[in-house]
Amino acid sequence: MKQIFQSARSGKLELAEVPDPQVRPGHVLVATRASLISAGTERMVVDFARKSLAGKARERPDLVKKVLEKARRDGIAATFRAVMARLDEPLPLGYSAAGEVVEVGAGLEGVFRKGQRVAVAGAGLANHAELNVVPRNLAVPVPDEVSDEEACFATLGSIALHAVRGLGVGLGDVVAVLGVGLVGQLAVQLLALQGARVVALDYDSGRLALAKAHGAELAWNLAEPGAASAVAALTGGIGCDAILVAAATESSEPLELAAELARDRARVVMVGKTGTAFPYAAFMRKELSISVSRSYGPGRYDDEFETRGVKYPVGFVRWTETENLREIVRLMTRGLAVAPLLTHRFAFEDAERAYELVTGGGEPHLGVVLRYEPRAPAVRPSFPAPQAGARGCVVGVIGAGAFARTVLLPELARMKDVTLRTIVTQRGMTAEHARRQFRFERCATEIDAVLGDPAINAVLVATRHASHAELAARALEAGKSVFVEKPLAVDEAGIERVQAAREKSTGFFLVGFNRRFAPMVAKARAHLAKMAGPKFLLLRVNAGALPSESWINAAEEGGGRIVGELCHFIDLARALAGSPIVSVDASAAGRDDVSVALGFADGSLATIAYTALGDTGFSKERFEAFAGGSVVTIDNFLTLTITADGRTRTEKAAQDKGHAAELAAFVRGVVEGRPPVAEAELVETSRATLAVLTSLREERRVLL
Repeated sequence: MKQIFQSARSGKLELAEVPDPQVRPGHVLVATRASLISAGTERMVVDFARKSLAGKARERPDLVKKVLEKARRDGIAATFRAVMARLDEPLPLGYSAAGEVVEVGAGLEGVFRKGQRVAVAGAGLANHAELNVVPRNLAVPVPDEVSDEEACFATLGSIALHAVRGLGVGLGDVVAVLGVGLVGQLAVQLLALQGARVVALDYDSGRLALAKAHGAELAWNLAEPGAASAVAALTGGIGCDAILVAAATESSEPLELAAELARDRARVVMVGKTGTAFPYAAFMRKELSISVSRSYGPGRYDDEFETRGVKYPVGFVRWTETENLREIVRLMTRGLAVAPLLTHRFAFEDAERAYELVTGGGEPHLGVVLRYEPRAPAVRPSFPAPQAGARGCVVGVIGAGAFARTVLLPELARMKDVTLRTIVTQRGMTAEHARRQFRFERCATEIDAVLGDPAINAVLVATRHASHAELAARALEAGKSVFVEKPLAVDEAGIERVQAAREKSTGFFLVGFNRRFAPMVAKARAHLAKMAGPKFLLLRVNAGALPSESWINAAEEGGGRIVGELCHFIDLARALAGSPIVSVDASAAGRDDVSVALGFADGSLATIAYTALGDTGFSKERFEAFAGGSVVTIDNFLTLTITADGRTRTEKAAQDKGHAAELAAFVRGVVEGRPPVAEAELVETSRATLAVLTSLREERRVLL
């Protein structure tokens, strides 16, 4: 399919051919018929992307602060790679579209049907693309009376509707709308439909005339003085009951004007992005209240609602973003006129020309719609037989998130014995970008493009945690060796699934426990192996807080930080001790603050202190090992010290957590036909990680 996206680094727009997306449970696959370019929001995104690095930094000092914190903790090289990977990531454009359902995901049988027309919403979801995969709460049916071109305005309409609800006005209230672009025009009509008296204010006489024609009682050009006097005359000197700021400007003039036009104790709602230096004295004297409208309504920015389809109880949240979308489409059959707002139509193939219009600032425009022609069904990929005498490691990759793009794929791309054959991601745009960036031979959105290709003998699984076990097992069943990012599985059933597949496979698996491969850890292990008797290990991890809404905390995707991250340090303790884990005893001070005591078969002990309570400016990881009258310390993979016989030897190096060595070991294993780490040991670590949860839940020591 074709999709338009933009480079976050250069700002360049491109209409490119990318793999078709695949429907997922709880989603619908929609063939787009029309999509709306939101002149304000999308111009802002495009303009930001086109700024230089210095310009981006000036506009987002909050991100600069995070970059500096990461550099202090992880080093300049790692931070630079992360920033460049983020800037290299393509930005999908568009968030308001309409089309036809071509496939219904599991769980939505009877909710949607093939051939049904729908309006869809969501940045990164309702893209300017021929096909989009959209979750159930961001798609609503479109009645026959509403055209595709009208329906693609639904998202903008829901933004206006939620803002209007925030004003809390009723029949006869006087409401000023500052800025009558698309959202402002829609707000004018919605306010008029509910019986409010609307004052439209803008610098564009054409837009003001349009607002007057669709319900504004008074339209005032702000290029002329006297707006406050005109409002005073209309309201008998009282002023406006509410002000909707729908302008887009760096200036704080809209808030200054709002204070001038408002009556005592009026409400001001911001739906446009403007300067926010409001005049305190004027707001205080009139006791004005101000709020910022949250896009489409309740549910926006809540991944549980938007992506996972969780519903809010209607008795507490009547008007969610879904219901706002549904209501806007209904109102299009009851007097909400969006067709007059459409000023330009472009064929989707001319999307770049459409953006030139929107971002150029020349020809006047308002609603700019892209039209899509029906497309032939995609042809599923075929896989030629591998060439005779093919050598080395031929890799298929499933998943290309930030970690894969920043760490794993650059390392694989540098290796001589590696052929990067196919990369698969959920989004075709991401797959195509990764194919270009790392020079894969092909890309796809179907997992079978990797598992069904006989030329591929090694698979890298870098998806979200909950899918690891199933994908690793399927790859093993296909006779391929697997590098699966940690964790191996999020539950015991997943571990058993992988083991059963491995027993019948000619391939092997390696889990992404990279720290055991770090150069400093290798030296520490070599020293400890010489020491007779048990070892005493202390591993401290200053992990930093994780946003509560992170996918890692979602049971169906991440399984939590204990399963997804603490497993690293259980494996590291296993590698340093060099003996099987026989017991696990854990205590918690919070969800992400855990102390774990491990017992080993040879009498060694390890204590892992994992916490999110610390300052991330402090060292993230520190490990201490005591054995045979010596002490080994690793501080954040920057410093290694070995103290023995009263003398201390210190080694410093650039931070290296073992990713390159780990991938090199995997590639050698594929080429030579042998696993680089005993798979039973990886299973042992994985089971010990799950035992931490059992210990916390049952408040007991767990024997393995």
